[in-house]
Amino acid sequence: MPSPSWDYIAKLVCIGDSGTGKSSLTIRLCEGRFSPHHDVTIGVEFGSRIVPVGPPNTQPPKPKPSISRDHSAADISNGLPEPRRAEVQAEQKHMKLSLWDTAGQETYKSVTRSYFRGASGALLVFDISRRPTFSHVQDWLNDLRQIAEPDIVVVLVGNKSDLAAGDENKREITKEEAEEWAKRNGVLEYVETSAKSGEGVELAFGRVAERIYMNIEAGKYDLNDRTSGVKGPGAIRGSRGNVKLGGPAKVGWGGGCC
Repeated sequence: MPSPSWDYIAKLVCIGDSGTGKSSLTIRLCEGRFSPHHDVTIGVEFGSRIVPVGPPNTQPPKPKPSISRDHSAADISNGLPEPRRAEVQAEQKHMKLSLWDTAGQETYKSVTRSYFRGASGALLVFDISRRPTFSHVQDWLNDLRQIAEPDIVVVLVGNKSDLAAGDENKREITKEEAEEWAKRNGVLEYVETSAKSGEGVELAFGRVAERIYMNIEAGKYDLNDRTSGVKGPGAIRGSRGNVKLGGPAKVGWGGGCC
């Protein structure tokens, strides 16, 4: 049986008030499309996406060599360029993001909270055009940290940035205010997104995945622990690639794109 196309699998949850665009963000990442009309999430919906993590994907571009350089007398006389040193290219790692899109209504909170358990990453989503959704992110974060892993990676996401463009600017929360909240509450960073245009969506999910990978490299997870929100190659091989994180979901729009 062929080996899986990823090296790690991590459980991520999208949380926040109803109508902030959590489902639209997940669909945009997994299927590359935007649906202006999406049914309200009941319980939890599931999707997945494989993303590159670590070098060489994260390595900055190398500076171009200077035109002027010293040559040995032998090189000059023979008209030969300087020999290049062999470079060891790091093998690209890939992480499968197991995405759990949770309902935002108070009615389903007892259900959605149960899916926080074992999550290694979270997108805390609010609507930049509705201040109440931003006011509630503190409650969502408190609930998450009570149940999820102690060092869960959280990114604050201000969705619907397209509503802040043009003359009819509907923005109610500034970038500075959101960034200050993220810093004050120990959240990794603040990213603005538009599920409609796709702007910032890959960045938001990518930031979470990259920090989880850094935590893997730092030895913060037991990759063979079946209760962990991150699984490694050993767990993948042992399960023939069918690794599940967090138990069954009430599947809505699909079982993932990757």
